[in-house]
Amino acid sequence: MTKTELENALREQYLTILSNALSNACDADALAVSSNELAVPCVDAEGNERFVVFKVSIPRGTRNGNGYDPYDAYAAAEAYALEVEEKKEKKAAAEKKKQEKIERDKQKRAEKEKEKEKETA
Repeated sequence: MTKTELENALREQYLTILSNALSNACDADALAVSSNELAVPCVDAEGNERFVVFKVSIPRGTRNGNGYDPYDAYAAAEAYALEVEEKKEKKAAAEKKKQEKIERDKQKRAEKEKEKEKETA
């Protein structure tokens, strides 16, 4: 079998597994919407009909000039975990800055109120 045929067979195998699992878990048929995608009808919190789409792909990796370097999901997962952690840290730092600004603004308002009271007295 060619590399493409091997990838197509693997993709089909996992699409079948995913389709069966989703159909059993969701009490709805998983709909094949393309050669590598399944859509499952569902209802959101407000009762609106929505769809969740699942895509199955077999990544080849990155080009290196003479073909591809193999895709490494372990490295990708590690990089993603680091990215998520960095985002959390940035968000926490931004929240801290925001709270400090709020406190400074409260103090400035309180000082202005005191000045106004002194001027009216």
